[in-house]
Amino acid sequence: MGGGGQLAEKGAGRAGGVYTWEEVQSHNIRNDQWLVIDRKVYNITQWAKRHPGGFRVISHYAGEDATEAFTAFHPDPTFVQKFLKPLQIGELAATEPSQDRNKNAAIIQDFHTLRAQAESEGLFRARPLFFCLHLGHIMLLDILAWLMIWHWGTNWILTLLCVVMLTTAQAQAGWLQHDFGHLSVFKKSRWNHLLHKFIIGHLKGASGNWWNHRHFQHHAKPNVFRKDPDINMLDMFVLGSTQPVEYGIKKIKHMPYHHQHQYFFLVAPPLLLPVFYQIDVIRVMITRHDWVDLVWFMSFYIRYFCCYIPLYGLFGSLALITFVRFLESHWFVWVTRMNHLPMDIDHEKHRDWLTMQLQATCNIEQSHFNDWFSGHLNFQIEHHLFPTMPRHNYRLVAPQVRALCEKYGIPYQVKTMWQGLTDIVRSLKTSGDLWLDAYLHK
Repeated sequence: MGGGGQLAEKGAGRAGGVYTWEEVQSHNIRNDQWLVIDRKVYNITQWAKRHPGGFRVISHYAGEDATEAFTAFHPDPTFVQKFLKPLQIGELAATEPSQDRNKNAAIIQDFHTLRAQAESEGLFRARPLFFCLHLGHIMLLDILAWLMIWHWGTNWILTLLCVVMLTTAQAQAGWLQHDFGHLSVFKKSRWNHLLHKFIIGHLKGASGNWWNHRHFQHHAKPNVFRKDPDINMLDMFVLGSTQPVEYGIKKIKHMPYHHQHQYFFLVAPPLLLPVFYQIDVIRVMITRHDWVDLVWFMSFYIRYFCCYIPLYGLFGSLALITFVRFLESHWFVWVTRMNHLPMDIDHEKHRDWLTMQLQATCNIEQSHFNDWFSGHLNFQIEHHLFPTMPRHNYRLVAPQVRALCEKYGIPYQVKTMWQGLTDIVRSLKTSGDLWLDAYLHK
């Protein structure tokens, strides 16, 4: 908590200060950051560097009301309040509204009521058996894949079956680490953190902190340029309806964007996990000196190579895990992009939580297969609204969310799996066509 005392000292002259929204909004740069939670004003300039979820996610709310985001991300707000208290420098003036900018106060209040109702109905309580069974089927697939090769040999049919089993285990472990990363399983955060590191580190060979710092930004500001890392395409793609026109007018042509719906198949699904994410995970762990995550990361590869080098040799083992990552990457990309890529993607518009999340997300029809295949991320709307809610309860809160959206005329989109997948390609083509038109004619 080191920086809190310094901040309290720095702001001591106005520790009981009264501020307007205009004053708060002026403190929104990297070296000067204020935000508001429940009408209290906090100077987070130094604390942002110590924020457990990463400095970027909290900095995205600098100069803004962060009440809804704070509530969504923290399952135990009372515990967090002790860290916030030294950072408080005052409150909003009594004449100021509780919400900033042009946010709809009625929507905010009704969503708050909906969340309180969900809490009272026990929808934030996890069923331990559900998650134990998911962990069990992942570890069972992992073990059976190795036992099968060890006992019957390394012929092509058994090797392909082993690949299918390992890919399934890796993909399902990805969904399960997501649950623990969002603190949605145990009441105690420390147990969530421990199981998260075990699953993403030892079972998957990645970094928990890398995932947290990246994924929480996505939830805080989904589909917002410069704030959501999931839409940072490194100039390989143009997304939405705004970015393509901006690039076209400026005559930016890093890639033939009017063909992006075609080269997408060659770049994103096959390369995101085995190349882009793998390089980024290693880079982040080393540059941030995250040695704990590096040990978890290495434990996966030590275990894997100890198991498979005696069976396939070094080259064969490398080829096997690379092919598994290649297949898993396809699974991951299509599932995670169908809920967001076809939706509204734009610059910051400072919307309320409900509106922001609904304009950036859509659902896929519920079925037992869709639930399992996507890790319940077919309920992407409910997951984004309530990130700490256990995934088995999404379907229970969904009717209430839909009713609230209908009340305020907010589109609540539900697609078939096939429509969700094809909409990825359709949206890329639409964006590419917008870019080409702006590039040639504006």
